[in-house]
Parts: sequence; C-alpha cells; structure tokens
Amino acid sequence: MAMELNTIVEHFAATLFQVQGVYRYKIPAGSKGIQRTASYPGFIFPLSGCAEYQFNDTPYIIKPGVVIHGSANTTMRKRVIGNEDWEFVSVLYETYNESPRIKLRNTHFSLTSGQSPQLFDMLHHLYATSNRPGGLAVFQTETLFRRVLEETFLCARNQTNYGAQELFESVSKYIHTHYMDGLTVNSLAKQSGVNENRLFYVFQKYAGMGPADYLRTYRLNRARELLVTTSIPIGTIGEQTGYPDALYFSRIFKRHFGVPPSKFREE
Repeated sequence: MAMELNTIVEHFAATLFQVQGVYRYKIPAGSKGIQRTASYPGFIFPLSGCAEYQFNDTPYIIKPGVVIHGSANTTMRKRVIGNEDWEFVSVLYETYNESPRIKLRNTHFSLTSGQSPQLFDMLHHLYATSNRPGGLAVFQTETLFRRVLEETFLCARNQTNYGAQELFESVSKYIHTHYMDGLTVNSLAKQSGVNENRLFYVFQKYAGMGPADYLRTYRLNRARELLVTTSIPIGTIGEQTGYPDALYFSRIFKRHFGVPPSKFREE
C-alpha cells in the first residue's frame, strides 16, 4: 500500500499508541509459510537477510534498509529469500483515539530507511530493555520505540527529494568538522543513514561535485590556508588535513593546484 511519508508521520504525531510487545526472530534460510498476523498492528525492522512478505496479496521485499508496517488480523505469506537466515525485530502496538482518516491496524506499507547504524543500535537497545522487569523498563521501552520511529522517519526522509538539502547541509557540516579524520564516502553514507548513490546525487545537486571530490577539495583548501598562514611543517599539514602519507599529500596537492606544497609555500 503506497502512502506518503508526510501522511504517515503526521498521523503518528496525532495518534496515541502503546507498545504491546517487542520480539526478535531468526528464521532459517529457505523457510516459507502462511499465517494470521497478531491482533495488533506492528513494524518489522530487518537486522539481516532478506524475505518476501505478502499482506492481503500485496508483496513486499524486506531487507536491511527497508522497514515494513503490517496490519492486524491479516493473512500473511512469507518466505526467506537467499541463503542467509532472516533475522528481524518486530514491535506490536495498540492505538487509541485514532483519526478515522487512517486506521493503522488495517494498514500495511513500506519505508525505505537506508542502513542506519544508529537505527540498528536503537533496535538492539529496545529489545534488551523490553525484556527487563519493572515499570521503569516499560516506560523506557515506550520512549525507545518513539526514538526508533523518529530515526526511521528521518532516514526515510533522507532517502527522498524532500530531505535532499537537509542531507547536504548535515553531511557537508560534518565534513567541515571532521575533515582531518579518515572519512570515506561509504562512512559518510552510513553515518547519515543513506546509500552512496543518494549521497552522490545530493552533492551533485547542491555542490556540483560528488562527495569524494567535495571532501578532497575542502581538505586541500584547508591545507593551502595553513601553508600560507602558518610555518607548520608540510608533512604535519598533510596529517592535519586527512593525508598522513606525505608523498601522497604532495602528489594530490600538485594535481589540484598545479604545484607541490613546498613550491606553493615559496611562491
């Protein structure tokens, strides 16, 4: 069932809901079957593997990076795809005073969230907390589930055009702060909860270059400033701008500016 992300977010913002159960399953490769879903609606958050689910004959391919919302009391078909076991966290919840516009217990949809390390950590924490005794654990489970939903919605937004500018501003700001670290396009994508293709599209749109070129340009411009305004040794400048290999730093600086750093400083 196709639903706009904004519609989903607005509905959850206006709806009271309470967690009814948090479960973690690991299903062997090759498994398949038909079952009736629980009497509550819920989310399926993949951890590893891949599976096909069908709610009322509507198919969804689920794997890390794709989150599914399943309806209650529905015939569901599922099969594990590939040679890897299918592992996921399922969260069931009940709604109260829900708007008649959407009934979540009758609604199934998918969200492309991308593979967010933060979301994976939150899910592990949510599951562990939900199995602790006491009222405090119940309260923490409710809070953590809302944080999981928030992270899911933010990641899903970043996978769409709606969040393109916000994504560019967030990642470029991160580069400006951490350019001296061992950043890669892959690490930037994972840190932002998007795939590399999405990151490349966003940087091309707002910077006119890919994220790797943007990172390299920022580092070399910073190195140029240090060469002009300080007497720091050239090798140290390379280390401070993300290039611990002095020879590589000299070579890439010359390729970018036309002269090696030593010559640039002399001039």
